[in-house]
Amino acid sequence: MNGLKMTKLERYWVMYDVGNSAFTLLVSTILPIYFNYLAGQGGLSEVDAMAYWGYAVSLSTLAVAVIGPVFGTIADTDGYKKPIFTICMMVGVIGCAALALPTSWIIFLAIFVIARIGYSASLVFYDAMLSDVTTPERMDQVSASGYAWGYIGSCIPFVVSLVFVLGNEAFGISMGTAMAIAFFINAGWWVLVTLPLLRNYRQKHGVPRHKNAFRESFGRLAGVFQDIRGHKQILLFLLAFFFYIDGVYTIIDMATAYGSAIGLDSSGLLLALLVTQIVAFPFALIFGRAARKYKNTILIKLCIACYFLIALFAIQLDKQWEFWFLAVCVGMFQGGIQALSRSYFARIIPSEKSGEFFGIYDICGKGASFLGTALVGAMTQLTRNPSSGVGMLAILFAVGFVLFSQAAKTAKE
Repeated sequence: MNGLKMTKLERYWVMYDVGNSAFTLLVSTILPIYFNYLAGQGGLSEVDAMAYWGYAVSLSTLAVAVIGPVFGTIADTDGYKKPIFTICMMVGVIGCAALALPTSWIIFLAIFVIARIGYSASLVFYDAMLSDVTTPERMDQVSASGYAWGYIGSCIPFVVSLVFVLGNEAFGISMGTAMAIAFFINAGWWVLVTLPLLRNYRQKHGVPRHKNAFRESFGRLAGVFQDIRGHKQILLFLLAFFFYIDGVYTIIDMATAYGSAIGLDSSGLLLALLVTQIVAFPFALIFGRAARKYKNTILIKLCIACYFLIALFAIQLDKQWEFWFLAVCVGMFQGGIQALSRSYFARIIPSEKSGEFFGIYDICGKGASFLGTALVGAMTQLTRNPSSGVGMLAILFAVGFVLFSQAAKTAKE
C-alpha cells in the first residue's frame, strides 16, 4: 500500500472495524455461554439451547438479506449513505446495551436479533464506503487492515469484559451484573471509535437525488440484478461467496455454542477464541501484503481449501487442546478470506453503484449465513449430536471452491 501509510480517512474507516468487531467477538464468545446460562435457568437442555441460538442467528441474517439490497440501493443516492449507516449502527449499539436488561432467554434472544440486524445492516454501507475512502489499487490492503485491526482492537473491550465475567465472584457481583457491565463496555467502545468516521466521511460515488428516492430505489435494484446476470464474473463470484463465506460465518457464530454443547470448559473456550483474534491480526495483514505479489484469486482459493480441512477436523473434535488448535487455524485464514473477498468484489463492480451491489453481496454473505447456522441447528436436533451439524460445513466449502474457481477463470486480471 505505497509504504503501508494510510490516509486519515482510511484510518477512520478501519476504526469502524475495530468498533463493530467488539460486538462480533462478544457474539461468538460470551453471548452463547450466557444464553446457555439463561436457557438452563428456563429449563432448556444444552442441545436445544444450541439449536435455538442457531435459529436466532439465522433469523437476524435472513432479515438483513431481505432489507440489505433495498437499503443499499437507497444509500447510493447522493448524501444518503452516511445517515442510513448511522441509523443502523445505532440500532446495533443500543441493542447491544439493551442485552443487559432481560432475565428471560426468549426476551434475550429477541433483543439479540434486533441488535444483530442493526450490526449486519451497518456493514452493508460500511463495505460500500470502501470505494469512497480509497483507490482500487489500495483496496486489498486497506480492506485487510480493517479486519486485522478489528481483530486486535476488539480484544481490548473483550479482555476488560472477561475480567468482570470470569471474576464476578471476586468482585462480589452476580453473573447478570457482570454481563450487564460487559454489554455496556462493548456498546460504548463501538460508538466511541466510530465517531471519527462519522465526522469525516463524505460520499464520493452515487446517483443524483430524486423526489421519490425510495420508490426509484426499487427500479434501480431490479437493474442491479439484470447487471449481475449480464456479468458472468460477478454472478459466479456471488454464488461461490454464498457457499464458502456461509461456512466461515457459521464457524464464527457457532464455535462457542458447539464447544459448550460437547462439554468443553467455558473459560478455555473464551481464551481460545481470544487467541483466534490475536492470530488473525498478523495473518490478515500478511494476506493483504501477499495480494501485492500474488493474485488475490489464488489467495482466496487457498483460504477456502484450508477452511474445508478445518471443517473436517472439527467433526471429531472432543478435546480442549483440539479446540485450541482449531482456534489458531481459523485465526490464520479468517481475516484473509473476508478481506480479500471484500476488496475483490469492490474492484469488479461499478463504484457509483457500490451500495446496491454490496446489498446483494450481503445477501450472499452475512445474509446467507442463515443456511449454515440453520443446518447446524437442525442436524444437531435431529441426530442429538453436534458433530453431525458441523460436518455439513465441509460441503459448503467444497461447493464454494468449485464455483470460485470458475469465477476466477473469467476474471480479467
